[in-house]
Amino acid sequence: MKLEVVVLPVTDVDRAKAFYQSLGWREDADFTVDEGYRVVQFTPPESEASIIFGTGVTNAAPGSAQGLQLTVYDIEEARDALLAAGVGVSELFHDETGIFHHAGTAARISGPHPERADYSTFASFEDPDGNGWILQEIKKRLPGR
Repeated sequence: MKLEVVVLPVTDVDRAKAFYQSLGWREDADFTVDEGYRVVQFTPPESEASIIFGTGVTNAAPGSAQGLQLTVYDIEEARDALLAAGVGVSELFHDETGIFHHAGTAARISGPHPERADYSTFASFEDPDGNGWILQEIKKRLPGR
């Protein structure tokens, strides 16, 4: 089994579509089946998993998807690209534990991980509905990953 699609709850499908287009993500589909059912799919660069949003695809509250993670090789380059696209993105941070990251912002320590350890430096941004994304820098994966 592999993760293929994550469904995002959004308020305005066209606004969400414009946002993900502005990130340079590949548009895979935009199907309007009927007035109450529209499916839009995007895939981030180099990703095997996609996102889907639309009308009638989820009962979740818009903006309720949190902790959606994008792995990047160079977090500063990825952050700069988001800023250039007009996206509000946080400063780099690491978690007070040095492992992954807590929900919310309380345990964030400003700046990259002191040893710049893989899996330990993050930045965050939100889509127009407040769905929360995390960038995680990984230059060398752990064995078996």
